[in-house]
Amino acid sequence: MSHKVRGMVRSLLLSATFGPALLATGAAAQGLTEQQQFARGIYQELVEINTTTATGDTQKAAEAMAARLRAAGFPEGDVQVFSPAPRKGNLVARLRGSGARKPMLLLAHIDVVPANREDWSVDPFKLTEQDGYFYGRGSGDDKYMAAAFVTNLIRYKKEGYKPDRDIIVALETDEEILDSNALGIQWLIKNHRDLIDAEFALNEGGGVGLKEGKAIRNTVQTSEKVSIGYQLTVKNRGGHSSLPRKDNAIYRLAEGLVRLSKFGFPLNLNETTRIFFARMADIESKQNADDIRAILAPQPDAAALARLSQNVGYNAQLRTTCVATMLEGGHAINALPQLAGAKVNCRIMPGEPVEGVQATIERVLADKEIEVVPTGKAVLSAPSPLNEEIMGSIEKLSKEFWPNAPIVPVMSTGATDGSYLRNAGIPTYGHSGLASDVDDSRAHGKDERVLVKSFYEGEEYLYRLVKMLAGGKS
Repeated sequence: MSHKVRGMVRSLLLSATFGPALLATGAAAQGLTEQQQFARGIYQELVEINTTTATGDTQKAAEAMAARLRAAGFPEGDVQVFSPAPRKGNLVARLRGSGARKPMLLLAHIDVVPANREDWSVDPFKLTEQDGYFYGRGSGDDKYMAAAFVTNLIRYKKEGYKPDRDIIVALETDEEILDSNALGIQWLIKNHRDLIDAEFALNEGGGVGLKEGKAIRNTVQTSEKVSIGYQLTVKNRGGHSSLPRKDNAIYRLAEGLVRLSKFGFPLNLNETTRIFFARMADIESKQNADDIRAILAPQPDAAALARLSQNVGYNAQLRTTCVATMLEGGHAINALPQLAGAKVNCRIMPGEPVEGVQATIERVLADKEIEVVPTGKAVLSAPSPLNEEIMGSIEKLSKEFWPNAPIVPVMSTGATDGSYLRNAGIPTYGHSGLASDVDDSRAHGKDERVLVKSFYEGEEYLYRLVKMLAGGKS
């Protein structure tokens, strides 16, 4: 049999084992191992299914991943897709272990935020590999983790791996809208808690930070800010634009928003952020390190706080933030506005009273004509404890991949479904193993991308980490 024929037979066998369209082809696949090609195929399929929360189809994505798992030999009873509403899908899959220990849960969301083709340099719903990056909506948030978890679960199955505990993978919908419709993680907790019950969960929220190509930290998210929105509204009787008045609804709202833009909430550190800043002080520039130590002092230095606050990443770790994100007003070019409105999104420090934030906004706006109304429900959750086994395993393995990067507990400034799991009694740790430039965050933005090297490296890291935490033998 010729080398070419043997290659064709091998490809056919792989396709029969793992399903169609698994193997990367062309120049992008050159130099990849069989396992990397397999991982890339799963990743590509997920990215190229449009799962935009409002208009996409997470059920299609969940069914596609279920088909791969079943093709790999997982029994029907261990791979279940639930569709609580049209185009909404949640997948729960289980690799059974010996039962010596309680299961662990691997959580990833498969819905994504919108992406307009005209805004991007490439098609956001095609996996494009160029310049050392994978481009695509959801390539980092959060289809990398979803693809890695499915890929590795199949890999464990192929190896005959028998862990000490069941490994559960849950891919869920609607995380990007904070599961406001309760069709994703909340639906699973309410209706199938038994299928996802675990000693702890791994989720998005922490990753490897790169600076000039070097790993400077590997973060573990143990807590997250509380997200809540507010609608600001000014109403007015309006009138003809030829007869302007001082109480213009747009002007009043704008003046209030300017006051809000200049306001900073007070410093509010917690256990996680204190550890975060203490460890960052060891690797930061001298000025930043000095400033960090100055704000960690019993009497924080105001000048140091002001300098650190110029760093948007640090500022979000230091305090509650509120920012205007949407604006509307008026109804005709030749009419005085009868209505002006704005949406403000707040990310509140854990433990800080939510009602106090609204009161602060109203005080800063300093105009009783600006009505402030919450637009959602705040989901409060206590931080997950710094589990010695989990943190120890991460510390040990991380040194093999990124020897000089310290392990840093972090509070997520965004929101994840980890808050729902924590409230359900499942400690949750955001830890992806995905390395990215700390100064090039494109999640939710145009041309979202991840480093090709980081994708394969992170997938291998998660494969080994989960094995360390699950125990057992191959």
